[in-house]
Amino acid sequence: MKKMFSKHIVLKGSNKIAPDAKQAGKTDKQQLINVTVKLRPKAALPNLLDPKVYEKFTPLTHDEFASKYGSDDADIKIVTEYAHHAGLTIVKTEAAKKIIELRGTVEQMESAFQVSLINYKDANGDSFRGRDGSIKIPKELDGIVEGVFGLDNRAIATPNFKILKKKKGVVSNKASVYQSYYPTDIAKVYNFPKQATGKNQIIAIIELGGGYKATDLNTYFKTLKLKAPTVVAVSVDGGSNAPGDPNGADGEVMLDIEMAGGIAPGATVVVYFAGNTNKGFLDAINEAVQSTTYKATTISISWGSAEGVAGGWTTSSLNAFNEAFQSAAALGITVCAASGDNGSNDNVNDGKVHVDFPSSSPYVLACGGTLLATKNNVETSEVVWHEMDGGASGGGVSDFFPLPDYQKNANIPKSLNTSKAGRGVPDVAGDADPNSGYKVLVDGENMQIGGTSAVAPMMAGLIALINESLGKNAGFIHPKLYANPSVCRDIISGNNTTTTNKKGYSAAKGWDACTGNGVPDGMKLMGILK
Repeated sequence: MKKMFSKHIVLKGSNKIAPDAKQAGKTDKQQLINVTVKLRPKAALPNLLDPKVYEKFTPLTHDEFASKYGSDDADIKIVTEYAHHAGLTIVKTEAAKKIIELRGTVEQMESAFQVSLINYKDANGDSFRGRDGSIKIPKELDGIVEGVFGLDNRAIATPNFKILKKKKGVVSNKASVYQSYYPTDIAKVYNFPKQATGKNQIIAIIELGGGYKATDLNTYFKTLKLKAPTVVAVSVDGGSNAPGDPNGADGEVMLDIEMAGGIAPGATVVVYFAGNTNKGFLDAINEAVQSTTYKATTISISWGSAEGVAGGWTTSSLNAFNEAFQSAAALGITVCAASGDNGSNDNVNDGKVHVDFPSSSPYVLACGGTLLATKNNVETSEVVWHEMDGGASGGGVSDFFPLPDYQKNANIPKSLNTSKAGRGVPDVAGDADPNSGYKVLVDGENMQIGGTSAVAPMMAGLIALINESLGKNAGFIHPKLYANPSVCRDIISGNNTTTTNKKGYSAAKGWDACTGNGVPDGMKLMGILK
């Protein structure tokens, strides 16, 4: 006999506002869609933000993590019972990731979660499903289900890269003053470990579109006089390696692989391709964190959007992503993410300041941007990346995540929106201005690309070198980094204030919301992570 379920109640943190797009008719009620149901862990995850926990903590194996912090069998059972009650199909159950994936028609999903799904079309003409309001679940699932993702499939993130544009065949005067770099060049400038190659390391890269061509990679690394790293493409939720637009997401994918691989050519680079939706993004991160086939030692993420409602995030999605990053920390995986390319407003012109997520997670190493000048591989000047019409280093203070203990002595300013304390972004920085950007080969075309997208894979490559050199995973490095900020070269000139909002932050001595602690010296950073 089927279990009877009580009246539905609001799923906490699931409220979402209707998209800023034109309605495009009703959804096909018989269309089949998949959703990811996020379950609570059987026990609270290790809180590495607590110094007492961090000091005594030893990273877990994947088996230990699944056993201690996966889903409880009883929770899986009752959610499965409800799925059958609602006529939904179980696609997969993964206890370590704390998820159950369900499949059913739009009509079944609307009934199961008490939502109304409507078709929309955005300014680019792209169609998607959207919803307005909260998801509802039976009272019996309250506290067990922490999120439902995939009902709404609007785009959630943009890639944080900038291609240097030529006007009338001439590069900007600014670019003529600065040189561009290969990854091998920047490794010398920033004093990365010279003997390591990233051997036995796995760098996971999250991509929400685009693709790469093996022929381009072979050509590029031959130019660097390096053996091309092993690159593996992994499909998540049907995502695939799909190159075809050199001015689109392909630029992001190739920048990520060529930067990470150029820094750590001995590493295996595993690229997780997923759709650009809340569900796809979360599923890709969880796969990278929990994969036992490719046990990542570091993860690079160059996609993001403004934290909170402005970027399309719900409270439950922010919490679910953050828990995935907390899981990575518990497994000894360092997660690096771009802090954004649009300065203090993060491309939201509402008169407020915004930080980019997922870089604002306290478990993520947020990577900001600089404009670099060098001579003979030696830095001569480095300031905050800020082009009036071409982007700027993202950074600021989170309005969602509280100030973590590791930042308590960093003089993080209060939020310009709320005057409350919050997690400061970024943590570190590196060259990101496209005028002093990176030589990248994309779909057979040589390009010069910048953006904080370049800094995330650069840092992931550095962590791979450090891991190999130390014979262990650096893992969650924030407490040691903030206890030893002198391992970074302080950036004290420039700002990321946008002209539209006229609010932002300036570089200063010590930590600032443009470049964090500054640019890490690779060897010095390795010295404090022993």
